[in-house]
Parts: sequence; C-alpha cells; structure tokens
Amino acid sequence: MPKITSQQLRKRTQESAANAAIKPKTIVSPYDKSGKNKGKAGAGAGSNSSNDGSRHFGPMFNKDLGQHILINPLVSQGIVDKANLKQTDVVLEVGPGTGNLTVKILEQAKRVIACEADARLAAELTKRVQGGPFQHKLEIIHGDVMKQTLPYFDVCISNTPYQISSPLTFKLIFHRPIFRCAVLMFQREFALRLVARPGDSLYGRLSVNCQLYSKVTHVMSVGKNNFKPPPNVESSVVRIEPLDPPPPVDFEEWDGMVRIAFSRKNKTLAANFKSTATMQMLENNYKTYCASNELMVESDFDIKKKVMGVLEDLSLAETRASKMDVVDFLKLLSAFHDAGIHFC
Repeated sequence: MPKITSQQLRKRTQESAANAAIKPKTIVSPYDKSGKNKGKAGAGAGSNSSNDGSRHFGPMFNKDLGQHILINPLVSQGIVDKANLKQTDVVLEVGPGTGNLTVKILEQAKRVIACEADARLAAELTKRVQGGPFQHKLEIIHGDVMKQTLPYFDVCISNTPYQISSPLTFKLIFHRPIFRCAVLMFQREFALRLVARPGDSLYGRLSVNCQLYSKVTHVMSVGKNNFKPPPNVESSVVRIEPLDPPPPVDFEEWDGMVRIAFSRKNKTLAANFKSTATMQMLENNYKTYCASNELMVESDFDIKKKVMGVLEDLSLAETRASKMDVVDFLKLLSAFHDAGIHFC
C-alpha cells in the first residue's frame, strides 16, 4: 500500500470537511412513503402530508383537534339554511376553522360567537373579517369548548370535531337557557345513532338519552371530499331542537337505568337486570334509600323479587331495550321509583 504523507492526509481531511459542509442534510420524515403519519393520528384523520390539502392557509391543520375544513360552499349554505336564522339571532359556532361557515352565518345573524381551540385558526378567522362589514358582529373565544361556560345563544352551528361529538351534544342539551336549535355536523354513524328509532340496528343508549330531551332529525349527508383534508369517514348533519320545557327527570337516575337495559341490548330486560352486579348495586341503593327516608327494610326483602315484580307488572320482563321507546323507559323508571328502587 502506498504511503501517505502527513501533508496529504491534512489536505484530504480538509477536502472531506468542505464536502460535508455543502452536502444537503437528509431529514427523516415522520411519514412513511404512503404519506401516513407514523405517530399518533387524530380522530377521523386521513393523510397528514402537505399535498393532501392540509396546508390550505399556511400552517398544517392539527388533526389531533379534528380539523377537517368544510370547503364546499353549497354544503355550507345548506347548513345555514337549515338553521332558519333570524336577523335577531345570536349564533354559537363551535370549531369555525378558517371561517367558511362563519361568513355565511354573519350574513344572516345579529352576532356570532365562535369558539376555536387553535390559536392559528382563530387568527386566520380574525384576519378574514378584519376591516369588513361583519367585523363588529364577530366575537372569537379561544379555547376548548368543553372547558368553557357557554354564553347565551339562540342557535348553535358546528362542523364538530368528531372526538367531542358526544360530550358536545350533551353539553348543548343541558345548556340553560334553552336555545332554539342546533345544526351540527357529525361522523355519519354517530349522527345515525342520534336519530335511530326502536328496532333500528343503531338504536341504543345514545339514541334514548338524546331523544329524551330533544327532537333530532337527519338533515343531509356530506361526502368526505367536501372537506380539506378529507377525513376517512362520511359525515352527516343533524338538527337538534331541545324540548321546552324539558322532562322533569333526574338524568343520573335515568341514565343508570338505561345503561342496565342496554348492557346487552338484544337480551330481555329480565336477563339484564338479573345480573349479580346489577342486583347488588340495586340492593345497596334500596337500603340507602330506606335509611335516608327513615324506612324499615322488610324482613323478607328480596331485591330480585322486587325488580322482577316491577318488570312483570308492566309486562316488560321479556321485552328488549332495543324495541322500547322513550315513553316506555319513562314508565319503567317511574314504576321503579314507586317501588323504592333507584339507580344512583
């Protein structure tokens, strides 16, 4: 092997250093070749790559916050039309994004209160209306809507981040004073659960709980290509009209009973209520109720016999929860309470 002098070695070292300085760095992408994020994906997230439309206004959309911007103006207008807005209405908008829905609401409402969790999108929305005729009609609340005390509003409109669909629905239903209606975009399956009727395959606890307090109707189906970036699921819009006045029902009691009834929704009520854990819970509740009301527990007390007696008196022992409507459940809860049986 030919010898190399120290001068030649120094020269080669300098040349290698110079080449390394000008050589472009290889950046390891968090996405694989298909464009899918290797890390944690948000609810309903599709591709996170920059060519999927997620750099619509500059910064990348945060799919952990369920950001899928509605880009079809016809769909946006259809949602606003279904709200039947009046010029005197105060509208709460949840998740306004870049404001495609917001600007259409501003044209028809007295005032819009937009709640946006992403500071970047809130800034984009502010910029969009700044200096325009609707600037004074828009108020932006920056923060998580689930952590906010909601202001007064007449109508709620939302392209809802899908991961908060259920908590937002019930936050709105229990909001006081009662608002006129809410027009909300949801994942298709969730929307169909809200509007499902007894006997439908998707009818369940969510359906019953929502329909106890409101009238729910399916407004329109919305394909995934109407969003940027498109989600992995189809969407639907529902209209929720709270019942005014609401039924005088303790929701924790109601939900406790409905939870048991739907624990195995295709089993009979008798089968669901006979479970050991359920019987133990109801027995403890009964004894607590008697103690709180200074009542004596019967010497021959048998919680199973008591529960089955209520079901049989209403001819519901062999009925399945999936076939019962809200009125049936109200009658059942009333009968249980008359017997001193409680669920929380």
